[in-house]
Amino acid sequence: MPEPTKRKFRLSSFPLFLPLVVLLLLVAVNIVSGGFGYFAIELRNGVIYGPIPSVLYGAAELVIITIGMSLVNASSRGQDISVGVIGAVTSAVFAMVLREYLARSPGSAVSWGVVLAAFFISCLTGALLGAFNGTLVSVFKVQPMVATLILFTAGRSLAFLIDGKVSPNLQYPIIKQIGFSLPGIPIQTPILITIACIILFAVVFKLTNLKLYSQAVGINEEAARLNGINPVAVKLTSFIILGVCCSIAGFIAVSKSGRHDSVNILKFIELDAILAVALGGNALGGGKFSVKGAVIGAYTIEILNQTLLRLKVGGEAIKLMKALFIIILMVLASPVVQAYLTKLFTRRTAEETIVPTKEVL
Repeated sequence: MPEPTKRKFRLSSFPLFLPLVVLLLLVAVNIVSGGFGYFAIELRNGVIYGPIPSVLYGAAELVIITIGMSLVNASSRGQDISVGVIGAVTSAVFAMVLREYLARSPGSAVSWGVVLAAFFISCLTGALLGAFNGTLVSVFKVQPMVATLILFTAGRSLAFLIDGKVSPNLQYPIIKQIGFSLPGIPIQTPILITIACIILFAVVFKLTNLKLYSQAVGINEEAARLNGINPVAVKLTSFIILGVCCSIAGFIAVSKSGRHDSVNILKFIELDAILAVALGGNALGGGKFSVKGAVIGAYTIEILNQTLLRLKVGGEAIKLMKALFIIILMVLASPVVQAYLTKLFTRRTAEETIVPTKEVL
């Protein structure tokens, strides 16, 4: 009789275990501090409000950037620290196009056609900036964090120059609708844009091999090349997609605020994006990519931010609390702790359920 195999519980088999646990813990903290009113939703002036809608609204930019960051992380085995800066530059281009249109057409109003044209130009700018980073990484073999340090250092100065050394005001009716809500639609527009982006990415990854190729290149670039995959093209495509994601995030951010602030727009969002990637079960060393994990990680970070504000934690203390949270999270996600937990929860049900067999005469 063959010996029964041992079935082991492995945390690695449940990549969303940690982000879901952290998410539930944060929700529990909010329930304890404020009761079940945390789930309350009310309709005011035709638009839904409440803690949950507030999280969905506040995390719009982070969710979109985190999905693109996860793709870059998987293929290039590194992080792009210039995502916030790219968003600042592309949103400056968006504001510049609107400003130039109004300057050339005095008395004209900003129409949907003009906004869409400006948005398209900003996305093209983001793709070019992403291609710049991607070329340094894929062609010249520069480490991703070093390659993106160039734009991280100089990008906001470039955005300031594009702005014309001012912070242009964008208080136009259409921009307000994009940043808040469209007439007759109760769900805020940034939430709808985020949902559309998530669906678009899900369809692209379902119908193409981009996700598979990115993981293959991140796991073993040479083996991927020998199997007919072009690592340069895969990495370059990933950075271009991330550049477009940053453009969309910048578009949402500038529409929310109604003005363009080169210094503060999407400031430090790259840190939250990297943390969201790690929290979502994506390996920071590359080769592992999960859209679900990226989205859950991003929303978890936003819930953390709003929870700290709800608990009346001061501005500087929030940074300290987030740092402690990151330390605890990284320790829990480390291979050493996960190996220990795997051994702790290993189940040996096969040994416990051995049924003696009758001897055959």
